Amino acid sequence: MLDPAVAIAISALMSLMLTPLLGSLLRSRMPGVSDWFASNLMMVVALPLILLRGRIPDAVSVVVANELMALSAVIYYVGCARFLQRPVRWSVLIAGLVALGAALVYWRYVVDSIPQRVLVTVLFSAALCMAVAVLVVRHRPPARAAYPYWATATMALVLGVCQLVRGVYFTTLTGTTNTLLFATAGSVALLAIGGAIMPMLSMAAMMMVHDALLTDARAAADRDFLTGALSRKGFEAAVQRLSAGAVSSGVPLSLLIVDLDHFKAINDTFGHAGGDAVLREFVRRVESQLRRGDVLGRMGGEEFAILLPEAGTDDALRFAERLSRSVTLQPVDTGSGPRRYSFSGGIAAWQPGDTFDLLNMRADAALYEAKYSGRNRICVYQGRTEESAFASVPP
Repeated sequence: MLDPAVAIAISALMSLMLTPLLGSLLRSRMPGVSDWFASNLMMVVALPLILLRGRIPDAVSVVVANELMALSAVIYYVGCARFLQRPVRWSVLIAGLVALGAALVYWRYVVDSIPQRVLVTVLFSAALCMAVAVLVVRHRPPARAAYPYWATATMALVLGVCQLVRGVYFTTLTGTTNTLLFATAGSVALLAIGGAIMPMLSMAAMMMVHDALLTDARAAADRDFLTGALSRKGFEAAVQRLSAGAVSSGVPLSLLIVDLDHFKAINDTFGHAGGDAVLREFVRRVESQLRRGDVLGRMGGEEFAILLPEAGTDDALRFAERLSRSVTLQPVDTGSGPRRYSFSGGIAAWQPGDTFDLLNMRADAALYEAKYSGRNRICVYQGRTEESAFASVPP
């Protein structure tokens, strides 16, 4: 049979080994990571204090050690709340810690009862395990993979139930209140599970952080760093997704490609910082006009593409006209003075059997016609090859 001291030592070693792994994530500056690191570190300190019982005062090996383990669980919960951007109810958590400390003192120095001390500590840790499970399930970020969060919740729930079983088990023990109560087979098994709570939850936390970092990395790859619009890669992925829905449902889909007029002159006059200000302001104005489901991407330089699901060419044209009026009426503060600007646009509608390249080619042809016709206008590709292939709408 495994000695209780060995079970505790193994748990302490697991926490110690996980501490540098959690520490390596501190550079991510992700909310909650520093709390999880501190929580794990507290367990590294608390578990050896329990092992020293009989060699150091019970005030340290019983009261302080168990209170430190409870604080570790509290800080872990706080880390989860911060990671999920939820408020932390410090008043409730602190009140729980104070109540637990008072109970530990009472059941050691007023009435010396190991079963009662175990009961109050496991009830506290079980409650926090349940709270963690509820928190990560209710507030899982919808854009992230579900597995790390459900795994964390399941692990916390199982550990919480095991703690409750341990508490109930200790209330059935009779006899002299001494450390021999920890030496039974059932006690050692439940003690090992209880000691594994923090290492296992720490591993679950690392899974959530890893998933968040991967999600953020993918999002960064799909976004233009200057304007926040989708990159060409991200935009093409959105086109593939939305075009598949348009084909299956038979709803229209239009693509608007715009190019800011005389953008080189803006850069030459106001510098690249002024040009960047114009690009950012243009994206801001487009986003203020977009409907739910519309997609904006920066295709390169001063060229942007706007995908308009459930919009025919007439709807897309009205959208482009509204956007053009909004852009031309309000000058941009470039930092070196105000600057008015305009754009040219080309519109094409999705057709059965289209690929993004074909749709983009037709919209680009309409854009070229708008620029060739004098700029600051919108042209619509009408699907023919003769000169009347474009309908031009001047400003």
